[in-house]
Amino acid sequence: MTRLSVEMLAADSVEPITSAGHAQLGIAVLAGIAVIVLLITKFKLHAFLALTIGSLALGAFAGAPLDKAIASFTTGLGATVAGVGVLIALGAILGRLLADSGGADRIVDTILAKAGGRSMPWAMVLIASVIGLPLFFEVGVVLLIPVVLMVAKRGNYSLMRIGIPALAGLSVMHGLVPPHPGPLVAIDAVDANLGVTLALGVLVAVPTVIIAGPVFSRYAARWVDVPAPDRMIPQRPSEDLEKRPGFGITLVTILLPVVMMLAKALVDIVVDDPENTVQRVFDVVGSPLIALLTAVVVGMFTLGRAAGFTKDRISSTVEKSLAPSPASC
Repeated sequence: MTRLSVEMLAADSVEPITSAGHAQLGIAVLAGIAVIVLLITKFKLHAFLALTIGSLALGAFAGAPLDKAIASFTTGLGATVAGVGVLIALGAILGRLLADSGGADRIVDTILAKAGGRSMPWAMVLIASVIGLPLFFEVGVVLLIPVVLMVAKRGNYSLMRIGIPALAGLSVMHGLVPPHPGPLVAIDAVDANLGVTLALGVLVAVPTVIIAGPVFSRYAARWVDVPAPDRMIPQRPSEDLEKRPGFGITLVTILLPVVMMLAKALVDIVVDDPENTVQRVFDVVGSPLIALLTAVVVGMFTLGRAAGFTKDRISSTVEKSLAPSPASC
């Protein structure tokens, strides 16, 4: 599901409709989802329009007056966008800097150089998890497709054995760990603590990605043994760059906002005094806005400048990361 669809579906639930009973409300939700899916798949309607119509249909099926359904939709959407829109934008900028500078490829190449044989699926899930932390799912897929094909071809692996761990790493990060849109919208909707959610998300993500990635791929490769096709290895994004940022500084840049937010959560637990100066400092430093903004500013130097980008090139990269695209609709 796309970023916009996550936000809008969350917006529908900000102001609950109480005109219907539990059964009718459940049916209304299913009917609303069915309308959205039908409009997108059958009639090829744009996701934004389909979600808007589906949301209003949900209210109608639930028995709510149309004016209240409209008010609930607009209020919820506005609150959701205001709460997470800036964070999504900052995450997109950081991800674009990572991709365009070649930092993502540097991480991939470094880990692959240390792996081989039976450890390769585990290396792929590690790569995907690290890359997937700051990147949106669709960007991570584009980056990892040539890597999956190259590794499968050179190592004579089944595509299932290499591809499934990569998809598992990206999917788990995108679905469970901030600063991705889904977890951010959920945090905003229920007013949860972002640092605690981040820690719990990582805790759940580790066993999930192991089972869904390397473990499952072992059996999937037996069921569907697909070799890597010839002449289908595309060019990697950083092949045209003269230099790329180092592995260590790239990893530090990616993990910087995570460490800042986790530090805030840890201080909140240990100190537990809103008036304490240390806690107030960490409440600012570890806020999602400051953490991601800091990572973006740092990334302009550790990723952009390290790759030889000029100020104009960095500005162009930031602009492209915020531009509308089919993947972000």
